[in-house]
Amino acid sequence: MKRLSIILSFSLLLLVGCAGNSNEEATSNFSEGVEPTEETINKPNEVQESNTEDATEVSSETGDNLYENSEGNEDEKEENPLAQYSSEEIEFARVWLQLGPNKEIDGLYVRLIPAGTPLNPDDETSLNYPEDVIQLAGSRLIDGSVTYSGNGDGSINIYNVPLRWDGIYPAGEEFYQEMIDKTKLVSIDPGEDEDVISLIKRITVHDKEENR
Repeated sequence: MKRLSIILSFSLLLLVGCAGNSNEEATSNFSEGVEPTEETINKPNEVQESNTEDATEVSSETGDNLYENSEGNEDEKEENPLAQYSSEEIEFARVWLQLGPNKEIDGLYVRLIPAGTPLNPDDETSLNYPEDVIQLAGSRLIDGSVTYSGNGDGSINIYNVPLRWDGIYPAGEEFYQEMIDKTKLVSIDPGEDEDVISLIKRITVHDKEENR
């Protein structure tokens, strides 16, 4: 009986030793990157921490790229200094800067002349403007004038009409018809924004009933 008890005890010790070695090997294999078994799968904390680190890394990279793209788009946006002014004001200033006889003027006066208005109100034989025109002039007679109609495409039609009419009248319809027929098509340059803005600030607009 004693011998049988000793044999049974020795067998139990062997079984316990083998089980311990198996657990140590499983733990060692998991730490070394060996594919986990059913025992190692039941460790959610370790797997979750690994996934969280990966997700954080990807999120960080994506965030950096979005930030860089956003910065690039902002850098490409340039403020237009003429945006606060009307297209008419910009046109008046550009026309005078290119065609005005005297660029250094104290003020730019604008008269809006509707179609049907006589070219020379003081001459009964005068023909009428066939279209709406604009007359630009400085504050002094010596500054000269520019009379034109806009085409809406960056070009204008120049009428060779003086600011003040001097001569012998009646001049006759042929005289005025020649002025109308000899309008000149001119393309207007954008010019420098600073010069355009400076001149816009000196613009005064009058209608046909007002005098400068």
